[in-house]
Amino acid sequence: MDILIKVIQLILSLSILVLVHEFGHFFFAKLFKIRVEKFYLFFDVKFALLRFKPKNSETEYGIGWLPLGGYCKIAGMVDESMDKEQMSSEPKPWEFRSKPAWQRLLVLFGGVLFNFILAIIIYAGSLYTWGEQYIRNEDAKYGIYASELARETGFEQGDRILSFDDYMPQDFSQLQIDMLRAQASTAKVLRDGDTVTVNIRKELFPAMLNTPGMFNISVPFVITQVPDSSANADAGFLPGDRIAFLDGQEMKGGRLQIQEYLAGHKNKEVAVTVERDSGLVTLHPVIDSLGRIGVLTDIALANYIPITQKKYSLGQAALGGIEKAGTTLSNYVKELKLMFAPDTEAYKSVGSFITMGSIFPSAWNWMIFWNITAFLSVMLAVLNLLPIPALDGGHILFTLYEIIARRKPSDKFLEYAQMFGMLILLGIMILAFGNDIFRLFN
Repeated sequence: MDILIKVIQLILSLSILVLVHEFGHFFFAKLFKIRVEKFYLFFDVKFALLRFKPKNSETEYGIGWLPLGGYCKIAGMVDESMDKEQMSSEPKPWEFRSKPAWQRLLVLFGGVLFNFILAIIIYAGSLYTWGEQYIRNEDAKYGIYASELARETGFEQGDRILSFDDYMPQDFSQLQIDMLRAQASTAKVLRDGDTVTVNIRKELFPAMLNTPGMFNISVPFVITQVPDSSANADAGFLPGDRIAFLDGQEMKGGRLQIQEYLAGHKNKEVAVTVERDSGLVTLHPVIDSLGRIGVLTDIALANYIPITQKKYSLGQAALGGIEKAGTTLSNYVKELKLMFAPDTEAYKSVGSFITMGSIFPSAWNWMIFWNITAFLSVMLAVLNLLPIPALDGGHILFTLYEIIARRKPSDKFLEYAQMFGMLILLGIMILAFGNDIFRLFN
């Protein structure tokens, strides 16, 4: 059932993005009186699930059966349909190739533009409806729980991260992403009251890209109740006790470090030192077979760390939507640069629809759904701007060349470029699906 919900969300999200993208091309084509022959959601290879042509309309609309995108077939344009017969005839006044270069440029750019506008609208709507909720990095007063990879990188339990190179992170949940986007060489941390520099090992970047959760927030392990049924009911624990040391080792990483330590000492006795109003007290409970000490704890994060909540008026949400879309665009471009840096091995993290589906929650949540859709809309806009023939960016590049050089590439060149671009895209798809399949079995 969880997988089904993820699949439904993915298909709905991609359907919205594809329709908006293709409508961007459609809008400018109609504006400049260019004939649009087909407008399809999904691909209609051999047959379509639905097709119709309104009376007196020159455009056939439909839904294909292959959910890998969609298309807007514009008369007189070299595209994925590879309609060579049409291109071999004399240009007609209503065809794309008959229009001035600036009009063709807007038609090509329309999909990207509409995707970015959609992201702004979604982000603005999300901010207005739900506002924002996050933990500021400066409010993480207990520091981090450092995973094994974080410790290998040089971070320690309880470190409070101040900066990556010259960048000061704001959102605690984005620490790992911020570090990778900046390809940071150093991190400044507050450790035991001193500012310490951590030299980040670049050879670990591939592992960082594929291992989420390097930094979790450290919160205290505070006991609220000791059930009578607990095997350690008489061990001496009291409500309000806060675990500070295990076997003499300070638990600066908080709850997660304590749980990790206990899980490694199943069915053993551990010296547990707790903080009380009267001072430090050491107890000797037995850890059960599940790595637990049999107590109830306070798990409400807000009781330890302030959670920043912000509400937006309609005007503030509109401005916030523009800012958030711009920030998302900037961040995604930085992530894309990582893909072309061989030493990061970021290409191994490229994923297909399987990866895209995995980022949706297993339970329906409209706020998360719309925010993911907005991110994917920005991602689709950026990817389509890549100067690869067969993508909008490739066509835009050729049109810009025409404007600057005052010389139009031949239709034959555009046909060959389109085929070459489709081969590149096929290779990227094979890489993406290959990575996903590899991850599924490893």
